[in-house]
Amino acid sequence: MPELPEVETVRRHLAERVEGDVICGVDVRLARIVRYPAPEMFAERLKGQGIRRVGRRGKYLLFELDRGLLVSHLRMEGRYAVADPSEPEDPHTHVVFRLVSGRELRYADVRQFGTMDAVLAGEPLPKGLAELGPEPFDPALSGEVLRRRWRGRRAPIKSLLLDQRQIAGLGNIYVDEALFAAGIHPLTPAGWIGAEALDRLLEEIRDVLARAIREGGSSVRSFRDGYGRHGGFQIQLAVYGRQGQSCPRCGGAIQKIRVGGRGTHVCPACQPASAAAQIGTGVHA
Repeated sequence: MPELPEVETVRRHLAERVEGDVICGVDVRLARIVRYPAPEMFAERLKGQGIRRVGRRGKYLLFELDRGLLVSHLRMEGRYAVADPSEPEDPHTHVVFRLVSGRELRYADVRQFGTMDAVLAGEPLPKGLAELGPEPFDPALSGEVLRRRWRGRRAPIKSLLLDQRQIAGLGNIYVDEALFAAGIHPLTPAGWIGAEALDRLLEEIRDVLARAIREGGSSVRSFRDGYGRHGGFQIQLAVYGRQGQSCPRCGGAIQKIRVGGRGTHVCPACQPASAAAQIGTGVHA
């Protein structure tokens, strides 16, 4: 699933290509991609609206329009492309926005899990978007803020970092990378971690996200940006997807465990865990 760096990469591409253009028609070919309103009304309320700005909140793309928002979540494999109508389409194209400039904004999705909502000014935001926590780069977010919020919580730190209500935009790849950089085991109960260690963790989260954004995200599976280019950060990953390989810091073997049902990559030497935190863990080489 695209995480914050991949969605930000897509946002930047779309901002370059469609900001200032106007939607003159919408062709919805797969109705379940559109959550709100009904596909016919969705197309009608977007027709004639200018695209003022392409923004991002967590993993959501936000097309700021003249009279509201087009909210898009790429889910597993959603992908946008701006093309001339004469160019061949991706066979999995499900929504096409025709633009006044003569071009098309095409949404393709092999897995068909992506969603779109067209929200007019004054209407409530979609549930998932409305519940998002702060952005990782929010200057008001600090280790002390997280310490107070998570006081007494026994949930593993990784599980809370993946909870979009806690911090928006984080996913499996970058949580594993940040926890490794901070030397924190993913199973450590969040309430056990002090403010200073949480400050360090926030620094590492921000660093890994910033580096990934500079590289256009990670194409661990199928991610490509709006120009069809693969991301480049996957070659810099320290632990994610590297089970059985040598840790770049200590040379020990990276292990794959499960945390909250999610495959998780960890260096046992660089991220020591207490015996309590290891209870119930299945470890795989």
